[in-house]
Amino acid sequence: MFTGIVEELGTVAGIEDQGDAVRLTISATTVLSDAELGASIAVNGCCLTVATLGSGEWTADVMLETLKRTSLHAVSVGDQVNLERAVTPTTRLGGHIVQGHVDGVGRILSREPSEHWEVVTISLPPELARYVVEKGSIAVDGISLTVVSVASTGSTNGAEFTVSLIPETLARTSLGFRAVGDEVNLETDIIAKHVEKLVLTSPEGVRS
Repeated sequence: MFTGIVEELGTVAGIEDQGDAVRLTISATTVLSDAELGASIAVNGCCLTVATLGSGEWTADVMLETLKRTSLHAVSVGDQVNLERAVTPTTRLGGHIVQGHVDGVGRILSREPSEHWEVVTISLPPELARYVVEKGSIAVDGISLTVVSVASTGSTNGAEFTVSLIPETLARTSLGFRAVGDEVNLETDIIAKHVEKLVLTSPEGVRS
């Protein structure tokens, strides 16, 4: 479990193609201060397991399913990635409940800078649109953000949403340098998904 508050930007130091999987080597400092084998670290919002630990770097095995469903298939050596350790029972929940289980991939459609913040518009796969609401929470590449607005595109591309990024987010996360057209991992609110299932499967929820 994570909160969507990025602890540091790590760097992809190596990519080993294993056929039906990839082993990533990532350079980091903060998230390794108390890491151990088997620990969970979110990489751009994807929960990965520490497979090996070295001096200033760690490795994780990324299975084919994860490569298919997330933007990790597109990372290259030298790329910076958002890192967050799993929460502890005493951790402040500074963002929202994030599982590290990516629901889909969006694409940055536009960036509109202003004096004190930047508005970013991101595409939203049609199957996820119902879980995203104005002023609700969404994780973008593992970053807990508040949705400013949601709009239907009126096409098979689904919908789009906007977020406002403060200077701190721009400086400390990968959203500071993501370009228009880049893919980003999206995780919608787990509470919304549970509520939907409860409503649809309960006798009271199907009454007209």
